[in-house]
Amino acid sequence: MNSPLPTDHLGSELTERVRDRVTELDPVLVQVRRDLHSHPELSWQETRTTDVVCEHLARAGVRHRRLPGTGVIADVGAAEPTRRVALRADLDALPIQDRTGLEYASTIDGVAHGCGHDVHTTVVLGAGLALAHVQDELEAQGRAVRLLFQPAEERVPGGAHHMMEHGALDGVDEIFAVHCDPSIDVGEVGLATGPITSACDALTVNLHGKGGHTSRPHLTQDLVYALGKIVADVPAALSRRLDPRSGVVLVWGTVHAGNAQNVIPASGSASGTIRVLDVEAWRDLGERVEKIVQEVAAPYDVSVQTEYVRGVPPVVNQAASVLALSRAASSALGPAAVVPTRQSLGGEDFSWYLGDVPGAMARLGTRTPGGTTYELHQGDLVVDERAIGHGATLLAGAALYHGAGDATSPIR
Repeated sequence: MNSPLPTDHLGSELTERVRDRVTELDPVLVQVRRDLHSHPELSWQETRTTDVVCEHLARAGVRHRRLPGTGVIADVGAAEPTRRVALRADLDALPIQDRTGLEYASTIDGVAHGCGHDVHTTVVLGAGLALAHVQDELEAQGRAVRLLFQPAEERVPGGAHHMMEHGALDGVDEIFAVHCDPSIDVGEVGLATGPITSACDALTVNLHGKGGHTSRPHLTQDLVYALGKIVADVPAALSRRLDPRSGVVLVWGTVHAGNAQNVIPASGSASGTIRVLDVEAWRDLGERVEKIVQEVAAPYDVSVQTEYVRGVPPVVNQAASVLALSRAASSALGPAAVVPTRQSLGGEDFSWYLGDVPGAMARLGTRTPGGTTYELHQGDLVVDERAIGHGATLLAGAALYHGAGDATSPIR
């Protein structure tokens, strides 16, 4: 299914019609995004979000199927295509408080779209609805575009495996996605070939020992002191056991032990994430970390249980797929729209799809020029909503690009 389609005069016309349709849909897409932002749902609980997506797909006559639990797979174009491209979005929100102060702020206490998944969902929905506008032409050309609305990107392990188990990549030749980037101006798209995110794993260390009175630590195993040594010394030891070029970083997010200032507790725990830039270093990282934890804890005679959960490998963008996104961005937003981007320590389970098919993720600019630079995973994240139309046009254009593996093929 990988042979490129021949170029003809209909290609550029098709792209223009899709672009015009995104413009027509823009007010609707903004309202969809605001609705999703007001009603965020946590991983594996995205029932209402799934309902909203299905409602709009059904209204446009787009073939789709709802997956068990949450998530949607939809198809536009030929039923038995010569070439099929997938566009992926993620549905879930974060367990954080919305602090935007917007009129459409989250109505769910302690849950907010602080990573921009409401934008991602709306972008892919917009691209799909625009492509459905040229359904007949896509069928005539043997093209198809699959829309993947994935649950639970924020969980480890994430929902990508759930999607693939239900056929998300069946017959797919290439896959694209966007991720909001509040450090890039709206109207710009950050692109790079090769790894653009890091691997990300989860680590929990549970300690148990003999507790007692703080006046007699010598009669206990002083679990809090042992836990403090693990929190401080394990990251330090990692920096000396691994090649520093691999970019391994262990950061603790929670540390818990005890309830009284004069009582040495009998149990405690610390949990955090380990991020690594190099995929080779990532492969056996779990065994190394568990060994270091045991070595650091050994002098204190506490019982140690280490839970190491492999999360995601790095997102590695393929050159031909980056070219498709670059051509689409330049065509839709202008030649200055494409800006370079660097590999980050963030994790993204889009990487699992790229283990099976080629593809790329673009960083979608969401910052108002001259405005505030926000951070992801924060409750005050505000995006410039012009990014929605830009993202939909970008992904639709990349889907219509027919030169996978062929750097000379034009955007159509």
